[in-house]
Amino acid sequence: MATAASTTLPHFPSLTPQNPTFLFPLNPSHAHLKPLFTPSPKTLPKPYLSLPSPHPHKKPSFTILSQNPISDLVCDGDEHPFTQFDKPREECGVVGIFGDPEASRLCYLSLHALQHRGQEGAGIVSVSNGVLQSITGVGLVSDVFNQAKLDQLPGDCAIGHVRYSTAGASMLKNVQPFVASYRFGSVGVAHNGNLVNYKTLRAQLEENGSIFNTSSDTEVVLHLIATSKARPFFLRIVDACEKLEGAYSMVFLTEDKLVAVRDPIGFRPLVMGRRSNGAVVFASETCALDLIEATYEREVYPGEVLVVDKDGVKSMCLMPHPEPKQCIFEHIYFSLPSSIVFGRSVYESRHSFGEILAAEAPVDCDVVIAVPDSGVVAALGYAAKAGVPFQQGLIRSHYVGRTFIEPSQKIRDFGVKLKLAPVRGVLEGKRVVVVDDSIVRGTTSSKIVRLIREAGAKEVHMRIASPPIIGSCYYGVDTPSPEELISNRMNVEEIRDFIGSDSLAFLPLDSLRKLLGNDSGSFCYACFSGKYPVEPKELKVKRVGDFVDDGLNGSIDSIDGGWVQTHKTPEVEAILGHQ
Repeated sequence: MATAASTTLPHFPSLTPQNPTFLFPLNPSHAHLKPLFTPSPKTLPKPYLSLPSPHPHKKPSFTILSQNPISDLVCDGDEHPFTQFDKPREECGVVGIFGDPEASRLCYLSLHALQHRGQEGAGIVSVSNGVLQSITGVGLVSDVFNQAKLDQLPGDCAIGHVRYSTAGASMLKNVQPFVASYRFGSVGVAHNGNLVNYKTLRAQLEENGSIFNTSSDTEVVLHLIATSKARPFFLRIVDACEKLEGAYSMVFLTEDKLVAVRDPIGFRPLVMGRRSNGAVVFASETCALDLIEATYEREVYPGEVLVVDKDGVKSMCLMPHPEPKQCIFEHIYFSLPSSIVFGRSVYESRHSFGEILAAEAPVDCDVVIAVPDSGVVAALGYAAKAGVPFQQGLIRSHYVGRTFIEPSQKIRDFGVKLKLAPVRGVLEGKRVVVVDDSIVRGTTSSKIVRLIREAGAKEVHMRIASPPIIGSCYYGVDTPSPEELISNRMNVEEIRDFIGSDSLAFLPLDSLRKLLGNDSGSFCYACFSGKYPVEPKELKVKRVGDFVDDGLNGSIDSIDGGWVQTHKTPEVEAILGHQ
């Protein structure tokens, strides 16, 4: 395998409709694959590519080292530590690096930058001398890795993953990246997203003899790759992805290649950058590129496969792709404000959301505060537009872990008070506008309003920098069932009464679309509109992450807590009709 010392990736010619140098399928079964359409250069820089050279198959081995510091969770009454802040959750973040002698260390730093996308587990797989080596663990990146562990991950190529699970203990065996061996070698994979046809694919694979070790839909991808007849390896990935429905941004690692792939709809983000030494970097967000001094080049386009090896970067179209439907919640909540996501500044998006709220839902007030941290930028936008000072009325504690013990004499709103401390000097006697990014169940918002009133606020006006959430997400965001979503059960006035604020306003969906302008049609608004770009065809879709107890054996249908009931599409109605 070539090392970074002997190989520097070249600068590749621009890919444009007028300069269509593409990697076409080498297998007749993929003759339908089309060249990749290049998005407008106003949004993203132009991509790069080179032509491939064939490499013989090898069969490397792999080693796995793991740790499992799972401890019991102790929490108060009805507040589960996973749900105490009542927010949608992103499943995970991924990173891949090719051509740097410190690949695993750079992966480690990149995962630090992506820690906000998942705090339940982390892992890195590197390759050296044809051997894939893996270290995974439960907890934060800094808990899982130290100098000694990183020394066990040599090589100039690596992939990494941070994850979040929806319920129960974060089972070690579900921590990615996964590594699997098949007859042509070994492959590691890190996946961000969620498959809406996971159950069907798993049943088909089990019918044909596949044995599953986890509840992760990523394992389905590995089985599909192993059973594919396509050649060479990256066409096995294409073959497998053609069977997938839903959201996936993935990085794969073999003994001599790094492969990045994004689903044809483009739900979840995945960007490409390059370090000064020529090393290629893929990551869920540009903030990971910034930390390791990699220059952002472009997104991995919806439906694209990028193959990186010692000969450079090759691009091909995964499959026919419709108009992208990128997750708008990346700009509302998930991504760091410093990131560029889907070609847009997250900071600028959130600032504009606050400005719209100030213009369309004004109210007489003395101070504007935010629910930290995700509400801060929108609150700055609101304050600037309204001409009212922004102050820190709520201080967030960054030192509260998942495990906490409440005194025997119950403290009201204990979970919120652990995280947020009101500043009486800012709030007392004031008319306060509170800006938050979203309301899901409404329970946390009611506690925050009560907290601010107890600090002496004269009035409390809630402004929410997103439209009302009325539908569950099936594409990699952990949202409750529709019955639990307060905006699906109540109108705005009823929600205001429930949370106890003096007024309440959400960001209007039409105003959000208007702000996005010509790009409006390329975003997914399913959680706000109930209109799904990829309709689920099963009665239930697996929640993001894993089941309550993934150590259970038996039918996956018998495991409670792992499924979200889908809305009734014609396909679902047909299934119900046969029961």
